[in-house]
Amino acid sequence: MRIAIINENSQAAKNAIIEAELKGVATPLGDEVINIGMFNAEDKPLTYVQNGILAAILLNTKAVDFVVTGCGTGEGAMLALNSFPGVLCGYVHEPSDAYLFRCINDGNAIALPFAKGFGWGAELNLRYIFEKLLTTEGGQGYPKERVIPEQRNKKILDGVKAISHRPLIDVLKEIDRELLVEAISRPSLIEALKKYGEDGEVKTFVLSLAK
Repeated sequence: MRIAIINENSQAAKNAIIEAELKGVATPLGDEVINIGMFNAEDKPLTYVQNGILAAILLNTKAVDFVVTGCGTGEGAMLALNSFPGVLCGYVHEPSDAYLFRCINDGNAIALPFAKGFGWGAELNLRYIFEKLLTTEGGQGYPKERVIPEQRNKKILDGVKAISHRPLIDVLKEIDRELLVEAISRPSLIEALKKYGEDGEVKTFVLSLAK
């Protein structure tokens, strides 16, 4: 599995901590971590809305299989990601959230709070979150007797999202162009998209705009 890290401007200084903890769990499992940035406070800035744009591009082109993102509270990033087609993002604050999200909702992104409650032992909380996230089988249900209705509800939600969201290429073509270009003009994104992204309208359009 390929997992992307995307940080917005207010919490960019914590990117190295997030990457280290995620790689510490993911690498022994054979998963690949792709750090999109922001890498530090001096990196080209991203807002949590732009995190949503980047996550949607990476997931819809299958350049990555999963996205780890967040913001100060995690709420804004979660809302931004869920506003795009092909993205199902859960809010995760502690390891049990990661476990239950994988078991019940089986989405493809999580948003974490990187300021609120991020104090002593925060790196341990991240590590345990990533352990539960990456070692839990998606969609297995919790508790076990709820697996059938939970899987049914997940399929219903996927169907509703398919109806309520327009194709990503249509969204990208109509979204504020300055906002979009600022978000995608990142070497880390372009490299991941060129290397792993499936050929199609989204990939072609994004690469044509990137600077």
